[in-house]
Amino acid sequence: MGKYLFELTKKERQARKAQTKIEVKEIRLRPKTNVHHRGFKVEDARRWLEHGMKVRVTIKFRGREITYPEIALEDLKEIAEALKDVSKIEVSPSMEGKSMTLVLAPDKSGPKKAGTASPEKAAAQAEKVESPAKPEKAAIKAEEPAKPLKTTVKAEKTEIPAKTEKAAVKADKADIPAKPEKAAKAVKVD
Repeated sequence: MGKYLFELTKKERQARKAQTKIEVKEIRLRPKTNVHHRGFKVEDARRWLEHGMKVRVTIKFRGREITYPEIALEDLKEIAEALKDVSKIEVSPSMEGKSMTLVLAPDKSGPKKAGTASPEKAAAQAEKVESPAKPEKAAIKAEEPAKPLKTTVKAEKTEIPAKTEKAAVKADKADIPAKPEKAAKAVKVD
């Protein structure tokens, strides 16, 4: 009996070692969260999905925001669209109390390498790799003269730097009186 129990517990231990524990990470947002901040959160979610974790995206409503659930639904759809290359929607957006939740699971293709974050970053890295390999283009760029930084605007056959253009416009307006009565007085004075 003792040997049987020992083997049984040994099998259970090995089964626990072989198991993969899937973590569920969460991103919390609000309907008024700006696009820039949401971008950082989406990149975090991308990293987690690539490592094989599930991601729960929660948008919490405060006060009167709950009267416009379509704003949160649109945000969740945009996030799911941004992550569709590394994930699939496990639980579609649903309202739970004062929050709307979406659950994303990693794609069946398995966890990808941690080095490949997004297609945009991969394309940027590919361009960086290609540029040193072609030294003749870099030499041509170095030989070209630099373009002037200041732009000039021509007015009445004189060059006026862009910074003083407003002053020139004000001077032109000062020469032209706004009201016709003042125009008549201005003509008499001259």
